[in-house]
Amino acid sequence: MSARSELKQVVAKHRTTAGAPQKLPNQWINMDLDSNPARRAAVLILFGAAGNAPLADQARAQDLDLLFVERAATLRKHAGQIAFPGGGIDQADSSAADAALREAWEETGVDTSGVEVLGNLSETELPVTNFLVTPVLGWWHTESPVHAVDPAESAGVFRAPVAQLLDPRNRLTGVVQRNQQKFTSPAFEFGDRIIWGFTAIVLDRLFTELGWTRAWNRHREMRMA
Repeated sequence: MSARSELKQVVAKHRTTAGAPQKLPNQWINMDLDSNPARRAAVLILFGAAGNAPLADQARAQDLDLLFVERAATLRKHAGQIAFPGGGIDQADSSAADAALREAWEETGVDTSGVEVLGNLSETELPVTNFLVTPVLGWWHTESPVHAVDPAESAGVFRAPVAQLLDPRNRLTGVVQRNQQKFTSPAFEFGDRIIWGFTAIVLDRLFTELGWTRAWNRHREMRMA
């Protein structure tokens, strides 16, 4: 089965089981959304072609890459972390997908006319900032140049081959100490970058649902911020 078909199957599964938002694992965060109404946000998980050839509908997982942004080190929250393009859903946005595409264009300059939206995953709670985040799956059938549009917001934009992210040698557990408590999340090593926290949790869950995950050493730990 092609990766595109597998992604659409996951979307269909999330559509039929829509309901309460997914929570982050207790190993990573042990808190709930606060009593104020949570703001909604969307991120774009954009699959493109890892090689030089255009993205084919029959592409397999090893033929794909993913688009990420590296947040500026000067930001007040999540400074320097790796994330999917995305942000808050505005009143002018017609849907979570519309917001994800708009934010991706604002952050990376991607020509969104070249992106097919495959569908949404279930909302996920992000208690630290009191957001409900909808991951939107995109298929980058017609590529365009990307770059960090606003250096004050993004330090860089890059693409990571899915095959490298799935390689067990590039998998590890990110560790954060908060008030003498240890919190952990799955993490991905890509060169000198580490994808961890919320982004890595969403990506790890997606890879697992797709059946793409390979066994990796969860005891290999790295201290994060």
